[in-house]
Amino acid sequence: MTRDPRVDAYIAGAAEFAQPLLAELRERVHRNCPDVVEAIKWGMPAFLHGGAIFCTMAAFKQHVSFGYWRHAEVMGADVERDGMGSYGRMATVKDLPGKRGMQADLRKALALADTAPARAAGQHRPQGAAAPAVPAELAAALQGNAKARAAFDSFPPSARRDYIEWITEAKREDTRARRLAQTIQWLAEGKRRNWKYEARKPG
Repeated sequence: MTRDPRVDAYIAGAAEFAQPLLAELRERVHRNCPDVVEAIKWGMPAFLHGGAIFCTMAAFKQHVSFGYWRHAEVMGADVERDGMGSYGRMATVKDLPGKRGMQADLRKALALADTAPARAAGQHRPQGAAAPAVPAELAAALQGNAKARAAFDSFPPSARRDYIEWITEAKREDTRARRLAQTIQWLAEGKRRNWKYEARKPG
């Protein structure tokens, strides 16, 4: 089956304002990508083609985001979203992208997915203790920055855990947002969370 009941549950459990947005985005994906398969990755709905993720969507307290896994190649390298997905914050139906434009974007993302080796997310994770679940906002932000995503994926579980816990342990939403932005910046530079201390080690 191409539809996952867990996605139904995710939409039903989202805030009232988010439900019609998520449902419409989901239908657009299926309408334009008939072979897509749904899944839940990092706690949010993901759409896979040939075993590879090519887009995801997520609901937050006050907005919904939708992002392409290869964001820069679909939307252009100059379109940075930093956690807001490929189309920015969407809080009402009016914020949804135009159907024709999104259709073109989806088809481009699908074509890009066909050029990549098919694999499920996490297939090439390093050996050792499993990494903790990636929070939705971090996963969305990584979609918009290819360098940061590549660095994060290359790190061992312990290094990924350092970033994830730093973000999720923040008590205030503004603190969490600042840590998320800092995480993406450091990852794009290939740095681990404690890179300042690592640089001081002898040898």
